Amino acid sequence: VQLQASGGGLVQPGKSLRLSCAASGSIFSWAWYRQAPGKQRELVAAVSGGGSTNYADSVKGRFTISRDNAKNTVYLQMNNLKPEDTAVYYCTAVRYYANERLWGQGTLVTVSS
Repeated sequence: VQLQASGGGLVQPGKSLRLSCAASGSIFSWAWYRQAPGKQRELVAAVSGGGSTNYADSVKGRFTISRDNAKNTVYLQMNNLKPEDTAVYYCTAVRYYANERLWGQGTLVTVSS
């Protein structure tokens, strides 16, 4: 299964951006991670097989993760973006009956005026 992320770019503070990630097969759970320059990679948001979600404290109330099982796709709606959200965002997934976490290529999000 391969993951293809899209939607990154340059956006002004306070604006919105939506990331998408499509898989070439069925996915049990999804998660978005990000890594800013000089910082450790961190979990941003995740959605389980049952649909429950969890978010990093820094994005709660601003980011929303959602999934479309029919399209094997996950989305990350990012609102009220801040400069500190600038990072490479990685889509990850775990397939059914598998333990391995798959990683897509990163997509760069830059929040700057």
